[in-house]
Amino acid sequence: MAPRKKKDVKKIEPKTDNTYIAGAGLTVEQPIVTTLETNYMPYAMSVIVSRAIPEIDGFKPSHRKLLYTMYLMGLLNGNTIKSANIVGRTMQLNPHGDAAIYETMVRLSEGYQALLHPYVKSKGSFGKAYSRDMAYAASRYTEAKLAPIAGELFADIDKDTVDFVDNYDATLLEPTLFPVTFPSVLVNANTGIAVGMASSICPFNLAEVCRTTVEYIKDNDINVADTLLAPDFPIGGQLLYNREEIEKIYETGRGSFKVRAVYNYDKSANCIDITEIPPTTTSEAIIEKVIELVKLKKITEINDIRDETGLNGLKITIDLKRGVDVERFMKKLFKSTPLQDSFSCNFNILIAGSPRVMGIKEIIDEWVAFRFDCVRRRVFFQLTKAKERLHLLKGLEKILLDIDKAIKIVRETAEEKEVVPNLMIGFGIDEVQAEYVAEIKLRHLNREYILKRLSDIENLQKSVAEMEDIVKSRNKVLRIIIKELEEVIKKYGQERKTAILTDAFDDDSNEPEVVDDSPVTLFFTRDGYFKKITPQSLRMSGEQKLKEGDEMSQIIESTNAHELLFFTNKQQVYKAKVSDFADSKASLLGDYVASKLGFDEAENAVFMVATNDYKGNVLFVFDNGRIAKVALSAYATKTNRKKLIGAYTDKFTLHTIIFTEGEDDILLTSTNGRMLLVNSASLQTKSTRDNGGVAVMTQKKGQRIFTAEIYKEGSLENPHRYRTRNLPAAGSFKVAPKAEQLTI
Repeated sequence: MAPRKKKDVKKIEPKTDNTYIAGAGLTVEQPIVTTLETNYMPYAMSVIVSRAIPEIDGFKPSHRKLLYTMYLMGLLNGNTIKSANIVGRTMQLNPHGDAAIYETMVRLSEGYQALLHPYVKSKGSFGKAYSRDMAYAASRYTEAKLAPIAGELFADIDKDTVDFVDNYDATLLEPTLFPVTFPSVLVNANTGIAVGMASSICPFNLAEVCRTTVEYIKDNDINVADTLLAPDFPIGGQLLYNREEIEKIYETGRGSFKVRAVYNYDKSANCIDITEIPPTTTSEAIIEKVIELVKLKKITEINDIRDETGLNGLKITIDLKRGVDVERFMKKLFKSTPLQDSFSCNFNILIAGSPRVMGIKEIIDEWVAFRFDCVRRRVFFQLTKAKERLHLLKGLEKILLDIDKAIKIVRETAEEKEVVPNLMIGFGIDEVQAEYVAEIKLRHLNREYILKRLSDIENLQKSVAEMEDIVKSRNKVLRIIIKELEEVIKKYGQERKTAILTDAFDDDSNEPEVVDDSPVTLFFTRDGYFKKITPQSLRMSGEQKLKEGDEMSQIIESTNAHELLFFTNKQQVYKAKVSDFADSKASLLGDYVASKLGFDEAENAVFMVATNDYKGNVLFVFDNGRIAKVALSAYATKTNRKKLIGAYTDKFTLHTIIFTEGEDDILLTSTNGRMLLVNSASLQTKSTRDNGGVAVMTQKKGQRIFTAEIYKEGSLENPHRYRTRNLPAAGSFKVAPKAEQLTI
């Protein structure tokens, strides 16, 4: 490849026109309160009011701008068009970039399956709400149009039912709200995270919402839970129904409930097919969690798990081992995986520009008030148009009584601009009526046309009278709302997708967890690294890999069912289960315990105990020759606590920790060369963890314990020499064989 030629560099001379910007480069101090008020608060309010929190019509501004653009494009009827075309047109109202607009369209589409009643009819790959990896195709490949139910959003929008405002560059008008004919804010899920607040509205069945609204309009004292049974999700699932919790959510707008997956057991193939999952998770998250539990050997009943999602919808298949109790196994999965998850509710909605957390009754009441205003404005708009039409026809009626006179006036008028004034004078009508008469075509001046117009006058007079009554009567407006809600139920009502489990809370949640108790070997190093290796892997492995400068401090034969206690240099003990750690290999460093269990800063593990019954004693040997004997049962807890403070005293410097299941001889060696054998039975067991222990081996100034270990039989000649009846004791010097005398 030929080298690139160096371009000629033109030297730029600095400007010398003595032009300065006032205040440039100066640092100005500003109180933090002023910064928050002038910079942060406007941003926070913009996010709350104009972006993240839905309004009473059930939409955020981004949703509204997209759907209204599609409405203006005539996409309620006809065929689908390219999504890129829709996205481009939407930027006239929403200047936040094509990616954000297209993602909004995806979430509103039927292909994505995030809404019970999607507003966008889609064609092409729009991804799936239940999958993290199934991404939607680019906007140039997909097509869309408005779904039929979107017609309920725009019903009578051109009849002054809602207010319109300028778009960002004042070239178009857009509605502030949609005059939706049903409480869409409760029908389709809506979540948003603003600044300092959030909103999470679960979806409800459309028919149930509309019936509840009708009943509320008739009687404000109804129990909402009688007609609005429970939330309903587009993916399905099973809702664990608790009447008290549901009523609390309905009353306060806050709370949570649990949703679990739906599964089928195929006996011939010995596999479980999961076809519906909670709305808060994805198929990939479920599979990853199950695989993690299998690696930790918390689940041993599975041969294979795979994602078989296809054109027929979601499907996760789990192949089971022989003899597995399916019901018991699924209880374990529900307890330990996202196959059962909680949905948190926070019914935070913008009302007149202010966020409010409301219960179901309050939401319905606000929607009814909003819809009442829409219907009343529509009727008033129609009334105004009808009165204008009636006014014109009454002027025409006077003309039709003497058509010849009208024709004569028109024929005898010298100038065109005088026709309207002459008609006004000749028939006693106003300018608007005269203008209307003057525009009538000659072909319409016949008997049939005249009779039809006279008939229109009678009908209009009746309509005007009816509309005037409606505008004046609250009950009549409410009856119109009820009628429209009943029509919505007939057109778009559907069966529930999420089943309600009323007896789910009778399950035995206290059933003991079955843990794999297969044998493993535990390795713990001086620097705090932990390995769990199976016998099969240990037989095939070579030398244990350690961090440079590290060494193995403990090797324990144990099982996956044991619990672990890690004592630290900060007088604390951290508890875990052997099954919490994944199987390791000799060629790996293992898990760093301090990181795995979340130790405090500068805290390190110094000793490990593995137990399944909390029997035995822990001996804390201090530098000054004192030993504290604490029963291991002192570290057992009824609750599943992960951390205990005050594991041992901090009054003395710790030298060694020794664990004994029974009573053993402890060999202590001092820095002065003396040795002492002490049986742990001679030490009193304390139940207080941080006791100071008893003096065992006396130490002079400048001396301390050098080693402390469980005595191995035969390691000393004449061990009785190092025993003593009374404690504390100084110990004895080690006597070497005659051929090799010990020199002190």
